[in-house]
Amino acid sequence: MIEMRVAGIALDAITRSPIVLLKDASERRALPIYIGQEQARAILGALENQKPPRPLTHDLMVNVFESWNMTLEKVIIHSLQKDTFYAALILSQGEIKKEIDARPSDAIAIALRVNAPIWVMEEVIADASIPVDRDADEAEQEAFREFVSNLRPEDLIKRFGSSNS
Repeated sequence: MIEMRVAGIALDAITRSPIVLLKDASERRALPIYIGQEQARAILGALENQKPPRPLTHDLMVNVFESWNMTLEKVIIHSLQKDTFYAALILSQGEIKKEIDARPSDAIAIALRVNAPIWVMEEVIADASIPVDRDADEAEQEAFREFVSNLRPEDLIKRFGSSNS
């Protein structure tokens, strides 16, 4: 799993649909997730630290967690099926842990309100992320190719020993 953070909300240029954009710590990969207008507002509100006069749905959920001494340990975006992302809230109450199915947009909106980490499975990143820094990716790939091309069997034997021992 890779921890990601919310980089912001964007609009799809063609459909004008909101997208929440997650980035990894190195900011080399971005994961765009299409969301609804209401979820976009909820995420933006949390990013901007806005406090509504009355609790909205995500604030209500946080209030329920607090009332029952529950902690949102993390959010996991665990799969992508037919262009739909799936997520889970990992909650704890003392020694008891529960995994609750959630839409990623709702899970992210809640996580932002309680400063819980957002994790994404590697398979999801591999399937749906977009490179942010192509030059850095290409430089890293070139450095690896150069390393491999200069690698000699003797170097590996010196480093790791012979398997015939």
